[in-house]
Amino acid sequence: MENSAVIGRLLKIVKPYRTRGILALFAMAGTASTQPMLTNSMQLLLDNGFGEHKVAFSLWWVPAILISIFALRGVFTFSTAYLNNWVIGRVLNDLRRGMFDRLLRLPAAHFQEESTGTMINTVIGDVRQVVDMINSVFLAFVRDTLTVLALLGYLFYLNWRLTLVALVIVPLTSLIVRTTTKRLRRLNRDNQRVTGEMTQVVEEAARGHQVIRIFSGERYEKARFEARSEALRGFQQRMTVAAAATVPITQVVTSLAVSTVVVMALHEKITVGEFTAFITSMLMLLAPLKNLVEVNGPLQRGMAAAETVFAMMDAAVEPDPGTIEFERAKGRLAFEHVSFRYPGQAAPALSDVSLEIAAGETLALVGVSGGGKSTMVNLATRFYAPETGRVTLDGVPFDQIKLASLRAQLAMVSQNVVLFDDTLGANIAYGVEHVDPKRLAAAVKAAHLDDVVAALPDGLDTMIGENGGRLSGGQRQRVAIARAIYKDAPILILDEATSALDNESERAVQAALDTLMAGRTTLVIAHRLSTIERADRIAVLDHGRVIEVGRHAELLARGGVYANLYRLQFSEAA
Repeated sequence: MENSAVIGRLLKIVKPYRTRGILALFAMAGTASTQPMLTNSMQLLLDNGFGEHKVAFSLWWVPAILISIFALRGVFTFSTAYLNNWVIGRVLNDLRRGMFDRLLRLPAAHFQEESTGTMINTVIGDVRQVVDMINSVFLAFVRDTLTVLALLGYLFYLNWRLTLVALVIVPLTSLIVRTTTKRLRRLNRDNQRVTGEMTQVVEEAARGHQVIRIFSGERYEKARFEARSEALRGFQQRMTVAAAATVPITQVVTSLAVSTVVVMALHEKITVGEFTAFITSMLMLLAPLKNLVEVNGPLQRGMAAAETVFAMMDAAVEPDPGTIEFERAKGRLAFEHVSFRYPGQAAPALSDVSLEIAAGETLALVGVSGGGKSTMVNLATRFYAPETGRVTLDGVPFDQIKLASLRAQLAMVSQNVVLFDDTLGANIAYGVEHVDPKRLAAAVKAAHLDDVVAALPDGLDTMIGENGGRLSGGQRQRVAIARAIYKDAPILILDEATSALDNESERAVQAALDTLMAGRTTLVIAHRLSTIERADRIAVLDHGRVIEVGRHAELLARGGVYANLYRLQFSEAA
């Protein structure tokens, strides 16, 4: 992304707060104006307060003028810091809010292509770097530029010939900055990439700590982390060298300019006060010029981060072309000649699948791994869209239904239970603004969670930890079932919903599921075929195709793939 495009985007983000931003600019200009005020007052003091040309005046004027200048400078400096932080704080919130909103609406494919660590680093780290850049540029670049202009104006006023010599510093400084800019931008891009990889390593180490310990993966994980850490150290060192090398070069150029000015001033007839004011102003230029050179480092870091941030903010969201809304669907699902291939995969996941699920019917999907069962669920939830064919709800194609309305018709219980670091009640009534206590209690009872709630210190108000870490596997699964019961959607998707339960809990929850499934269209993925014997129909998938459909007894009598799978599981169980 071009620098001009990045800057344009950033200005649009700052625009709502332009009033206080402009006030901050005025405060910076006020701070810059106090620099020549100080040197001018010192010139007047030296020329009129000392020597044979001494002028009589009240000595109280000296502290009065100096204190006034520094008091004014203090007011302007405080105003700059307050107003700038006010603007920066809101810009940071706006950026993070926009990033998180986009994260919630990204298509499912994006989460497979992009690592979790990279996305976390973009939302938190890169946004912080962008705001730090705005802060550095706004404070250092604008403030120091105004200071340089104010001092240069005063220098021209004192002696334009000496000032022209001093101006040699400016083009040389600009040349030095331009030389390092491209290298810094490239190094910062690499630094961001490796930072994202490091975040991913830390996230995986925290999430998979049990696997790491059981399989003695500490050395492997340490090596992964140290490799990224060492790469980051190298990038940081090279960036520091590139940025720091500009400082001594600039200082040498400045010293040459100062030396030349001193020699020329000795040949000209200027007063001691004028000479002191000129040299003081020149030396005052060093600090803002040094800051302007050093701001190139954070500027390039911020520009590289802004490219990543805006790339994510511009990423395509889930397509939602539909216009039709359902109050409550009847629940008739149909797959009509559906074919689908995951991005980057050669083999299709589904090939010309046609299957209809009547309203209120329970259809079980079985087959070996890779047969297409999960893909059917991904299409039924509209996480993906078919390449050819279509999926319909009550005869209406999915792409004609508003996405929020379609998802409102679905409830899902997966074998990979996802819980949030919140209360038990909030997890069961997830996504609801106003919780109905009676409905919540009924869901708890139906999912056989009464004993769990009674054992918790704060009942439904108990915090259950990250991903429900304070609950057992079976309890977590029952919480997910209670969540589906609470939602009361017309279509239910069960993906091994009882896989983590012991026999006693499974019987209790299966009874609750039977009650929940009554009158609802239910799509069941099951590996244990004994759990789906009472399904209305069973569809057997193999290599993305439906090869058998029928009731349990029919498929057994047919002696096909389902019968072989059933006999295999029965013999293993025996």
